[in-house]
Amino acid sequence: MGSNSPFLLAEVTLLSALQMGYLARRVGLSRMAHKVLPPAVTGPPEFERTFRAHQNCVEFYPLFLVTLWTCGMFFNEATAAAAGLVYMIGRQIYFNGYVNSSKKRLPGFFLSLAVLGTLSLLAFLGIMRGILHKYFHIHLD
Repeated sequence: MGSNSPFLLAEVTLLSALQMGYLARRVGLSRMAHKVLPPAVTGPPEFERTFRAHQNCVEFYPLFLVTLWTCGMFFNEATAAAAGLVYMIGRQIYFNGYVNSSKKRLPGFFLSLAVLGTLSLLAFLGIMRGILHKYFHIHLD
């Protein structure tokens, strides 16, 4: 294993996968508490909010992974990893808020959305820097 291996990105990816598992477990516990048997996705409001909070996290997860890794590989690994941790915090705030009230999801939503935007922008800049360097011999470092 070389020193250029993306250890930080791998660690954040692993932690985020564990977080997704934890959120799925919360849905399972909510199912049991409210006696909502699979495959039903409707039930008491608290269950439905828990289910939707998890589903929304699942829907955003591929976008997070792509932007995390692209930013880390083409811009800066440490910056991407730090942003990834902030994203995870935002998603946890989002999930916990949504379980309590749909309106309480917004702070975590906006935080995680800002991180995704930042990761996307930095990834784009990193890729453009690489294209300029490789194909046009323009060095911006």
